[in-house]
Parts: sequence; C-alpha cells; structure tokens
Amino acid sequence: MTSAQLDKMRLELRRGVLVLAVLASLRQRHYGYSLRRQLQDNDIDIDEGTLYPLVRRLADQGLLDSEWQQGEGRERRYYQISELGAELLAQLTGEWTTLNNALGPLLQPEQTMLIQQEEEKS
Repeated sequence: MTSAQLDKMRLELRRGVLVLAVLASLRQRHYGYSLRRQLQDNDIDIDEGTLYPLVRRLADQGLLDSEWQQGEGRERRYYQISELGAELLAQLTGEWTTLNNALGPLLQPEQTMLIQQEEEKS
C-alpha cells in the first residue's frame, strides 16, 4: 500500500470521529484556535482547513451555540455545545462505545482467545 493510499484510508477513518471529538471538546467554551490546541493536546491533529468548516457546519445545524466576545484585544467567536448537540453527543458516544466493544475482539484476537479460555476454566 502506498503512502497516499494509507493517508486516504486514515482520513476516512478519522472523518466521523472528528465530529465526536469536537462535540466532546466543546462541552467547554472555546474559540477556534483554543479548540484546535485542545484537540492537538489530546493527540487529535486537525488542520484549520478541516476544523473551521466543521465547526461552522455544526453551528449551522444547531449543534453548537456561538457568540462574539472581546478577548485579548480582539473579537473572537466562542463556541459551546448546544442542548441539541449534547443530545447528539450522548447518542454518538453510545454508538462509539458499541463499535469500540465490537472491534476490540476483532483487532486483538489473541487477547480475546485468552479471555475466553480463562472464562472456560472458571
């Protein structure tokens, strides 16, 4: 597999997860740069060209509330998850947990086999 093919597959995998990460991060108020920094601090690398359109789209869908506020000498647009966004976050978190639980055994079959063998001994 080429590097370009791997990058494309990685992008597909990350695309849906970014919505979940942004909604979860915006349980606290952030402006664009502080949101990006928080995501990066949690090892979710996202460039501005992806993050800002995503945040605007989520706000347009009513999933985020936003307001302009003066900060550090200039106006910044702050975002926070809305009530509708919090409901969606709860649903997506449930889906994520279900998928993660289902994928775990598929991704680590040896560990799953050891657990099953231990359970059979009990």
